[in-house]
Amino acid sequence: MEFSTRKSVLDSAQTCVVKVGSRVLTGPDGQLDRDQVGNLASQLTTLTEQSRQVVLVSSGAVASGVGKLGLTARPTDLALLQAVAAVGQAHLIQTYEQFFSARGKHAGQVLLIADDLDDRIRYLNVRNTLLSLLRLGVIPIINENDTVAVEELMTTFGDNDRLAAMVAGLLPRPVLVILSDVQGLYDRDPTAEGAKVIPSVEQIDQSILNLVIDRRTGLSKGGMGSKLRAAQFVTSSGSPVIIAGGRVENILPRLFSGEEVGTLFLPQSRSLAPRKRWIGFTAQAAGKIHIDDGAVKAIVYEGRSLLAIGIKEVSGQFEKGDVVAIVDGEGEEIARGLVNYTAAEVRQIRGCRSPRIAEILGQRPYEEVVHRDNMALVGLKTSSPES
Repeated sequence: MEFSTRKSVLDSAQTCVVKVGSRVLTGPDGQLDRDQVGNLASQLTTLTEQSRQVVLVSSGAVASGVGKLGLTARPTDLALLQAVAAVGQAHLIQTYEQFFSARGKHAGQVLLIADDLDDRIRYLNVRNTLLSLLRLGVIPIINENDTVAVEELMTTFGDNDRLAAMVAGLLPRPVLVILSDVQGLYDRDPTAEGAKVIPSVEQIDQSILNLVIDRRTGLSKGGMGSKLRAAQFVTSSGSPVIIAGGRVENILPRLFSGEEVGTLFLPQSRSLAPRKRWIGFTAQAAGKIHIDDGAVKAIVYEGRSLLAIGIKEVSGQFEKGDVVAIVDGEGEEIARGLVNYTAAEVRQIRGCRSPRIAEILGQRPYEEVVHRDNMALVGLKTSSPES
């Protein structure tokens, strides 16, 4: 990609959402690297001085807590881990504030759990808060609230790549920059001889997915899988994404000057409709519907609704109108949608042809279990989500 084209793509963005992972912020001892935090804060401040709005999605609370408390290792006990995160989050935000204030800026802490974006009213409240912080010239620092977000309670985002993509979806004309411990998306195994970073990706198609999907299991490998999911969502919403090395010297100003570092994922011209964005990526799934290969083909390649005959199993409890995850035979999520029946009803009608629904349930208010209009493709095995 030409220098001018790459720069123009980034210049068109109004808000820069930067996600930084724990590995970028921690040293070899697993504790928070203050020099690296200061370096990142300096780069973010430079972007604001270029009249860019900046939002930071930062991991590192647990690592910060481990160092602050003088622990020798990351705890494995859940309650202790959350307590360490509570101490670490305070220390982390204080560290950011120290470096930002030295450059005349201030940090605003925003801790979220999945429910905050699952509910439409709270979703809008989060958006309004972020926009107000930006108008005040404050740099919002967002993290998952590790002290209350417990996987068993189904309130986690899953990873901060997903959280960062959801935050980008809240803001006007965003660009998402994912700073990682790798330099970008490689054209082969990064450890292989001759491996090179791909400068730009026009569309996340099967050839791109094959770079991170294990050929034997069909499942995504390592952290790049979650980064591609995030990139898939954001680019399909009409915004660019960059994956780059978080410890590359002066990486952020170099990216926004148009220098060809990292991998730029170009925005799609046909963006995902806001409602399907919320269904497919923001709202949390209340349960799972497992489908057979025929249903996968109908949904992914033929653009059809999910019918009862293609359903094999149901996981979890959900009510009519809830968002459900639709997964294939290998357990890989391919879509999300608003379900027309309760979990108990779907269990009764799974594998049946539509005319039998009335016979089994006593009524058939819907032919489809999930209608195509209320569904969004989300999985790595699919092409980019449809508009």
